[in-house]
Amino acid sequence: MRIFKNAWFRRFARKERITDSDLREAVSRAEAGQIDADLGGGVIKQRVARPGQGKSKGFRTIILFRQSERAFFVYGFAKRDRASLRQDEERAFKEAAKHVLNLSDEQLEALIARDHFEEVDDNG
Repeated sequence: MRIFKNAWFRRFARKERITDSDLREAVSRAEAGQIDADLGGGVIKQRVARPGQGKSKGFRTIILFRQSERAFFVYGFAKRDRASLRQDEERAFKEAAKHVLNLSDEQLEALIARDHFEEVDDNG
């Protein structure tokens, strides 16, 4: 399973002190069938704990997800800041999933080279 974050999410994670380990844990739960919300079309919402606190008061992440293949963290928000996504946002993420989850390895590497995506560190 390869895990990526887009440029926007990379800035969000850095600001909120969300580690690559936190992201790997969220994907690991999804891989085990523990998906917090399946929005359909390859889009899931997973909770990530706020540093020093639990997941319930933490962050919600939007992941473009294909089981056993790829996961792309593309958006996040604090639960205290908003309850959920608007319908137009959910539609936009589903449309993005159609494209991103079907990228060839060559297309994905080109996007990584242009700094659109970064692969999550796998700790060795």
